[in-house]
Amino acid sequence: MSAPTESPRTYEIRTYGCQMNVHDSERLSGLLEDAGYVRAEGGEPDVVVFNTCAVRENADNRLYGNLGHLRPVKDGHPGMQIAVGGCLAQKDRDTIVRRAPWVDVVFGTHNIGSLPVLLERARVRQEAQVEIEESLVTFPSTLPTRRESPYAAWVSISVGCNNTCTFCIVPSLRGKERDRRPGEILAEVEALVADGVVEITLLGQNVNAYGSGFGSLASAPEEVRAMTEGGQSAFAGLLRACGNVAGLERVRFTSPHPKDFTDDVIAAMAETPNVMPSLHMPLQSGSDPVLKAMRRSYRQERYLGIIEKVRAAIPDAAITTDIIVGFPGETDEDFEQTLHVVREARFSSAFTFQYSKRPGTPAATMDGQIPKEVVQERYERLIALQEEISWAENKKQLGRTLEVLVAEGEGRKDEATRRLSGRAPDNRLVHFAVPGEPVRPGDMVTVEVTYAAPHHLVADRTHGVRRTRAGDAWEARQAQPKGVSLGMPSIGRPAAPPATTGCSVPS
Repeated sequence: MSAPTESPRTYEIRTYGCQMNVHDSERLSGLLEDAGYVRAEGGEPDVVVFNTCAVRENADNRLYGNLGHLRPVKDGHPGMQIAVGGCLAQKDRDTIVRRAPWVDVVFGTHNIGSLPVLLERARVRQEAQVEIEESLVTFPSTLPTRRESPYAAWVSISVGCNNTCTFCIVPSLRGKERDRRPGEILAEVEALVADGVVEITLLGQNVNAYGSGFGSLASAPEEVRAMTEGGQSAFAGLLRACGNVAGLERVRFTSPHPKDFTDDVIAAMAETPNVMPSLHMPLQSGSDPVLKAMRRSYRQERYLGIIEKVRAAIPDAAITTDIIVGFPGETDEDFEQTLHVVREARFSSAFTFQYSKRPGTPAATMDGQIPKEVVQERYERLIALQEEISWAENKKQLGRTLEVLVAEGEGRKDEATRRLSGRAPDNRLVHFAVPGEPVRPGDMVTVEVTYAAPHHLVADRTHGVRRTRAGDAWEARQAQPKGVSLGMPSIGRPAAPPATTGCSVPS
C-alpha cells in the first residue's frame, strides 16, 4: 500500500500600504507557489505573511494587534508559521520578535526573495529567522509573480527615493533610487501583453525621476541615452516607448513628484495614444511655508502651473492628488492656501490624510504640533470641499460615451438593476448595466454615462462589447484548478531569486 500524499501547505498574505506593497505581495505569492504552497481557500492557513507599511499612524499597533489575535490560533494549529515583512519589518527589525516571540520570520524590504528559504529554515531550526538587508542587491523584477489580475499589471521601473520629505520615513527604509534598464522594463511589458494584459501601471516612489538612478547622462547605459534624444527626459522616452508595444491598450503611472514633472512628460502623455488621460499628482499642501517645512521642492505657483499645462494639453484628464492636513506649524492661513489650490486645480478626487507623527522623521520633533481637534476640523472642511468638486466634475461626464475596461467581480445591485463595474480611460469608476451579450473581466464595454455621484459614474445605456485577449486570459484563469498560478512568465528568472521595490501612495 502506498503512503498517503501529504497535502501542500497553504498560505495567506495580508497587505497594508501602497501600490508598491500590493505588487510586492504578488511577488510573495509567486514565490510561495513556486515553492509548492497553495493559497488558502477557507480555514486556517499554514503560513500567514504580513506585508507591512510604516507610513500611516499606528501602523505598529495594527500589526501587533493582528499578531496578538493570531497567537491562540497558532497555538491550536501545530506547524503554523507567521512571517512579517515590508517597511515596518525593516524599521522594527529588533523589536518584532521581542514583542511577538511567536513570529517565525522577519524579512526586510530587500529580502522578499528569501521568504521560502527563511520559512523552511525556521521550521527546521525551531527558532525565529530574521534577515534584513540594508540596501538592494538585485532588482526584484525577475521574481515569480502571481498577479491578482490577468488583464492589468504593475510594472516597477525603479526602487527607492532620493527625496528627503520631512514627514516620510520610506526613503530611509527603501534606500536611494535605483532604476531598471529600459530594455528590461519593456521586455517585461511585452511578456505581460503576450500573457493577455492590456493595461499596465508603471510604479516608482518618484516615478518621473526615472533616469536619475543611473547617475549622470554621460555615464548612463546607451539605451538610456537613446531614450533622451532630442533633450527629452528618460521617463518621457519610456512613456513613448510603451506606446510602441503592440497590444498594450492602456498605460498609467504612479506616483510622480511635481519637482520632476517636465513639459516633455506632458507632451509624451498627450501624444502617446495608449497613455491614459489620468494623472495622480501629490500636492501635500498648498502653502509655500508648509511646503518648505516639508522639504517639498516646489511651491504653489509651480504646482498650479503644471495643472494648467496638463489641462491645456489633455483637456479630458482626470487629476487626483494627496493632501496632508495639520502638518506641524500649519496656520489657518496655510490651510486656506490648501483650500485655494483645491478650488483652482479641481481634482477629480483626493487622498486626504491627517498628519501623524512617524518616529524617525524630522517632522515628528518639529515645534508647532497641531491639536487633534484643530486638525479634525480642517480635515472635515477639506473633505466637504473636495466632495463638492468631485461631484461637480463627475456631472460633467453626463451624456459622454466611454470605453470601460471591465473589472473583476460584480458591481452594484439594487432591486431593479444588476450592474458590472470598470474603469474609464481617465480611471473614473463606472457602474454600468449588464449588456445584452456576454462580457468578461478584461473585455471593453462602450457605455453612455447617465448619472454621476461624487465617487463613481453610472451608465444605464451600453452601446457595444469588445471581446479582448485580456478577457480570454481571465477565462483561462477560471478554468485552472485551485492553486495553479497564471503569473507573469519568467524573464531570465534566477535560480535563487532575491529582493524588493519601493512605496508610493498610502492607502
